[in-house]
Amino acid sequence: MFLSRNSGEMTLLLPDNATVLFHGDSITDAGRNQENEGLGTGYAMMESAWFSAVHPKRNVRFINRGVEGYRVRDLRDCWSKDCLELKPEVVSILIGINDIFRKGFFGLRQSTAIESFENDYREILESTRNTLNSRIILLEPFLLHVTKATIKLRKNLDPIREVVSDLSREFKTLYIPLDKIFAESTQTKEPSFWAQDGVHPTLAGHALIAHHWLKTVCGINF
Repeated sequence: MFLSRNSGEMTLLLPDNATVLFHGDSITDAGRNQENEGLGTGYAMMESAWFSAVHPKRNVRFINRGVEGYRVRDLRDCWSKDCLELKPEVVSILIGINDIFRKGFFGLRQSTAIESFENDYREILESTRNTLNSRIILLEPFLLHVTKATIKLRKNLDPIREVVSDLSREFKTLYIPLDKIFAESTQTKEPSFWAQDGVHPTLAGHALIAHHWLKTVCGINF
C-alpha cells in the first residue's frame, strides 16, 4: 500500500492482493450472507464494485464483517477473529449508533456509558495498531432528524461522535464525517430520502457513504 496526494489530501492507492475489511453494525451488514462472504447490499458492496470497475487490474479483496445490532463492546469482543487474524491492509469501522439507544428503540436496552464506549473503541484501535500495519478509516456515526424520537436522540449521539473524532486524531486515522455529510445532504432532499427511519440508509444513503469513502480513501470521485 502506498499514498498519493489528491487535491491536497493524502489518499490510499491499494496495491494488488490487498485486503480491505469493513466492520460495524447493521449499516455495514446491510443484509450480507454470512455463509458465503457476502458484502450485502449497502455501502461496502458499492465501494467494492466501484473500486473494481475503476481499477479492474488490481486484485483487491473486500471483506464485510458487519453484524446487525453490534455495539462497540461486541466489536471489541470479536476483533481478534474478525480483524487481526485476517491481517487486512485497510480497516474501515462504522460503529456507535446502537450505543446511544435506550429501551424502546430497535429492541435495545440501556445505552452505553460514554467512558465504556471510549475505552472499548480505544482497545480496538490499540490492538490494531500494535498487531497490524494497517491503514484505519473511522466513519462517524450519524443520525438524521426524521421523527421527534430521532431528534431527541441527538444529545446521546453528539458525545459518541466527539469520542470517534478524538480517537481518529489520536490514532492518525482517515476520518469520514458522515453526520455532517448527511446533514448537508438534507438541504437538497428530505432526511427520509437518505434514511427512512433516520438510522438505516436507503440505497441513496448507502451510495452517499460509498461516494465519500472512495473519494477520501482512494481518491475516486464520481
